[in-house]
Amino acid sequence: MPTSQGYNNICLITPPSPFLLDERVFLHLGILKVAASLENASCDVKFLDLSGVDNYLSVIDKFVNDEGLIYNTYGLTASTPQIPFAVKIARAIKKIRPNSKIILGGPHCTLMNAAAKREQKKGLHLSNRATSDVESLLNIFDVLVCGDGEYAIFEAFKIDKGIIDADDTKSNLFLSKEQFSDLSMPARHLVDLDTYKYNIDGFNATSLIAQLGCPFHCTFCSGRNSPFLRKIRQRSSESVLKEIEFLHKELGFTGFMFYDDELNVNRKMVEMMNMLADYQEANDVEFRLRGFVKAELFNDDQAKSMVNAGFKWLLTGFESGDERILHNIKKIAKKEDNTRCIEIAKKHGLKVKALMSVGHAGESAESIENTKQWLLDVEPEEFDCTIITTYPGSPYFDDAVKDGSNYVYKDPRNGDKLYQASLDYLTELDYYKGDPEDGYLSYVWTDHLKPKDLVNLRGELEKEVRHKLDIPFNRYRPGITYEHSMGMGAIPPHILRSTK
Repeated sequence: MPTSQGYNNICLITPPSPFLLDERVFLHLGILKVAASLENASCDVKFLDLSGVDNYLSVIDKFVNDEGLIYNTYGLTASTPQIPFAVKIARAIKKIRPNSKIILGGPHCTLMNAAAKREQKKGLHLSNRATSDVESLLNIFDVLVCGDGEYAIFEAFKIDKGIIDADDTKSNLFLSKEQFSDLSMPARHLVDLDTYKYNIDGFNATSLIAQLGCPFHCTFCSGRNSPFLRKIRQRSSESVLKEIEFLHKELGFTGFMFYDDELNVNRKMVEMMNMLADYQEANDVEFRLRGFVKAELFNDDQAKSMVNAGFKWLLTGFESGDERILHNIKKIAKKEDNTRCIEIAKKHGLKVKALMSVGHAGESAESIENTKQWLLDVEPEEFDCTIITTYPGSPYFDDAVKDGSNYVYKDPRNGDKLYQASLDYLTELDYYKGDPEDGYLSYVWTDHLKPKDLVNLRGELEKEVRHKLDIPFNRYRPGITYEHSMGMGAIPPHILRSTK
């Protein structure tokens, strides 16, 4: 077991995610896994959960200035859309405590570092935008933890500046599937679970992760070039059942969202479903489950076992209803595979949320119309349709070539192109929009469609499909405000939790 190496306290921080429709739905489990490792090493862990907190910088100011809470080490996690908020938090901390150490982990720095390593490899004539981004991150954060953080966080304690690269299968910091099964569960006690609202068909629900990684090659997907998100590491069925038993018996949950990329990549998925069904029978309880599946791998046996375990909803990244686009994004699944997946689900009484996207290399008005028509033909119970953002770690980003002030990804097989605006991921707030009614912004375009065309066509698809299939729009849940100006002396417990 790692030791804290003299670092007795650390404040972990989850930045806000205002680009989401509702920030308090799913927990950020990765940083809570790191918190569990720190607790096991007898560290004093404070946790600032700023999800959905509008005036998050006021919370930072209150915490860092509190003389009774002297924490000189701070650890943040951030996806790419969260990075601008993490940057503001880091700068606010440094302004008050310039000698503090600030560690950044999570998907953005991991995937940027993976992209930077590709840029620096021999024979790759790519841009240096990932390398530049990593350098900019190191000007703001003291240490970057790239990849699995459960062991890497202790290495981050040992250095003053630099990168801890756990995104390497040869590193002893890269979790094996056995370690992934055996490590402590996420430290959910550090989060106010009552403020997270999620249910599956009326059953109070929360999320868990049974496996890491996705082996497929989708060109739009971040993590395709990062072992951290590419190599499959599956927990044992016994480990998953143990966590569900804890969540059920100790925390009272009867609904569970499996946040794996694709559950049915696991060859033991049916076994795990059968174990869940047996648990419910033995404990006289009924669960409601939800999770992702890969369309071309889905079959009747899987569907039957999932229904027996309590599954009511499936989510699948079909992405497009156009064969050329499916080919371009290397989805493997063809349109007939996607249709068959929905047919199997419907036959077994499973509802489907279809995850769609537009703005791929070669996208045209015709391909978007084909996507719209496919949705109308197969009639999923829910769907969303987003405009592609080129995230680090995806071939769209990593393999793009600089062209003037923009970048261009070119499909090596047919020459279809995707043009990308140059973005400063550290400060740009508008490249990702989560409200389907309040409009999207597009920072990509093709030879056939300008950014405004993609925005308009996406909006028309959304409205027509929802109208004809009678699927309501999702609504924003307003953020919360920490009212320290109202005489509240301490940061409220739904924001600040501690091991001590």
